[in-house]
Amino acid sequence: MKRVLLRLNFIVLPLIWIYACNAATKNENLATSSPTPSQETKATGKQDDELQKQIEQIAALAKGRVGVAAEVLETGESVSLNPQEHFPMQSVYKLPIGMAVLAQVDSGKLSLEQKVRVEKSDFVRSGQLSPIRDNNPNGVELSLLEVLRFAVSVSDGTASDVLLRLVGVDAVQKYLNEIGVNEIIVANSEKEIGSDWETQFRNWATPAGAIQLLRCLHERRGLSEASQQLLLKFMTETPTSAKRLKGLLPQTAIVAHKTGTSGSNGKVFAATNDIGLITLPNGHHVAIAVFVSNSPATVAIREKVIAQIAKDVWDKWGHG
Repeated sequence: MKRVLLRLNFIVLPLIWIYACNAATKNENLATSSPTPSQETKATGKQDDELQKQIEQIAALAKGRVGVAAEVLETGESVSLNPQEHFPMQSVYKLPIGMAVLAQVDSGKLSLEQKVRVEKSDFVRSGQLSPIRDNNPNGVELSLLEVLRFAVSVSDGTASDVLLRLVGVDAVQKYLNEIGVNEIIVANSEKEIGSDWETQFRNWATPAGAIQLLRCLHERRGLSEASQQLLLKFMTETPTSAKRLKGLLPQTAIVAHKTGTSGSNGKVFAATNDIGLITLPNGHHVAIAVFVSNSPATVAIREKVIAQIAKDVWDKWGHG
């Protein structure tokens, strides 16, 4: 691996960009007592040990399993905690679904203006977030653009399942593979995830994989500029879970993010997540992913863990 990294120093910039969207691979030879940074961050920058220690201390408050990856996309500065571990995504997975849908819009297979019928049979169960279901008990016809907004910005489970029905689970996974993201697995509908506790764990991401996805979105890998800008608009305007990545940042901070939240099995919460692109005061962009899993802590503590990690990243890299 060291020899590979040395050779990468001599590859021209475009190839580095391509490499950055390739999957981070596990390597037992890199295992140490501290978490291993993701493959793409090792290729472009140095792990920040001081920041990592701060993050480890914050993560301990969740009393569960926490995964973190953050990278300044312009410089390669990075930090990570358990970057190769699998975490249930919950609604974070609506971002790769949305990207796969827009890729088909870009190719002409779908149109944002086309009408999509949302049937009662599409509704996720009560208890799963779905304004479409709540406001249209007999179903409704919406444009694909509206369904996409409900899924990505509002985090509507019914909307997400309608998108998944349009393109298919296999097409989402194929899209992710094509753009070099192979540490994210989309396997089930929201309705299926809501049917039992274990299904959510089959729809997972690693923190490193989430950074790959965000880098690909930032660099328009597999998406047109119009589709990229539409997704970033939805992610920036989202009202969901404002106390996570955005919680301790200045109100003027630009944060394009996608959250994900599970219920509890009576003992722990499986997923309290937020991933996104943060525009720093110096104009650089941080791709950041924080997953909190198997935590018995209150929602306030779980969200504070995410918010404090984002704040420490902001303070560390935002003024360089």
